[in-house]
Amino acid sequence: MKRIFVFAVVILLMISGVFMFAGEKKGEAKKITLLYWTFEDPCLTLLEEGFIQEFQKKYPDVTIKRSTYPSAKIQEKVLIAFAVEEGPDITNLQIRDSFSYVTYGRVAPIDPEAVGYKSQEEIYNDYLEGTLNAATHEGKLYGLPEQLGSYNLLLNKKYFREAGLDPEKDYPRTWKEMLEVAKKITIREGEIIKRRAFDFRYPQYIISWLPMVQQLGGSFLSKDASRCVINSEAGLRVMQYMAEWGPNGRNFGSPTYRNARKNFNKDDGSIAMCLTGLYQIARLEVENPAFYESREWMFVPYPRFADAVSDNGCNYYSHFFMVNAQKPDYNRKSAWRFIGYMTKHSEEYMAEAALIQPRKSLMESDVFKKYPYADLFIQEMAKSYPTIHHRNALKFNELIKEAVESVMLTGVDPKEALQRLEQKANEVILRG
Repeated sequence: MKRIFVFAVVILLMISGVFMFAGEKKGEAKKITLLYWTFEDPCLTLLEEGFIQEFQKKYPDVTIKRSTYPSAKIQEKVLIAFAVEEGPDITNLQIRDSFSYVTYGRVAPIDPEAVGYKSQEEIYNDYLEGTLNAATHEGKLYGLPEQLGSYNLLLNKKYFREAGLDPEKDYPRTWKEMLEVAKKITIREGEIIKRRAFDFRYPQYIISWLPMVQQLGGSFLSKDASRCVINSEAGLRVMQYMAEWGPNGRNFGSPTYRNARKNFNKDDGSIAMCLTGLYQIARLEVENPAFYESREWMFVPYPRFADAVSDNGCNYYSHFFMVNAQKPDYNRKSAWRFIGYMTKHSEEYMAEAALIQPRKSLMESDVFKKYPYADLFIQEMAKSYPTIHHRNALKFNELIKEAVESVMLTGVDPKEALQRLEQKANEVILRG
């Protein structure tokens, strides 16, 4: 009898140990680490690292590991990671680069409750009309915007005055005036440009080059997006303009020079104007406080053609927080909860990093109304087109780059380059 009792106790202890072990494992499973990949921005890093600490205090079972990459490299990094099913839990990419993940089912539809809303409809009502359309597919929303933005001209007033120009009156309003201003401001040693009056945002062709075509009534895609239609009179005029601008034309700039935006904040005499977003103000304050405080800089609208049929500026882009559909349910819910936490701080994103999260409450806030040039950017975006968010948008950008740079750098005839561009783009569309 005693042996039977001891045996029963042993069995009970073993069973309870199993359950204790299982319970511990179950608890451990909820201690998760979420990988969050985003682009480099010192102002944004300081802000979001603070949000991460606050979130982890509130949800101690969740650890957020934030990694940053150069904006020109992050899309490649994410693409490779998703291809081998090792993508991060959370991504922050331009919708141009991430829309294909939506259409191919690589990212998950939003969890309204996890991000702090009762329904998807309530989310749409919280944001400016149309600003979530880029991340909407077949009636479902796949992300929340980290920022909505576009580019305008940022100019250094000193270099205008040195050329005998009044920056307040003589800044270029048309593309013809841009050529005239460039002639007065550009400084060369032989064929090498020491001071550029302006240069284009060469990597961002869909955002900053295509709008010139649209001003003249052209387009990259047909209305139903079934074919490329860039080979038009509008497209040709813009290609010819690039040929005239480049080293084989009037030699005002080139893709071979350092990105003008990256040099602007240095105030080192190398660039008088660049195309950039509102975020440049926050970076300028950090990188060159003396230049920032001098107020020897100002934003003005993106130029138009004098005979434009469309009064549009740069195409506006958006970065969306999205969640990896390949991750477990608990990871996805926690990821959406973290995204919801960050996007409830739109005023801090505006004040600290000059990033516009297009919530209605932000538009009505003093933070937005008092921020320098915020009204200019919103007014310009209201007149302009959203950037292409076709599943092949990244490839289209590469093809435009190839065409424009062949005209500027190797002397390819603009008409020939345009024909090749349209042909290659249509081949990409046909391949699906």
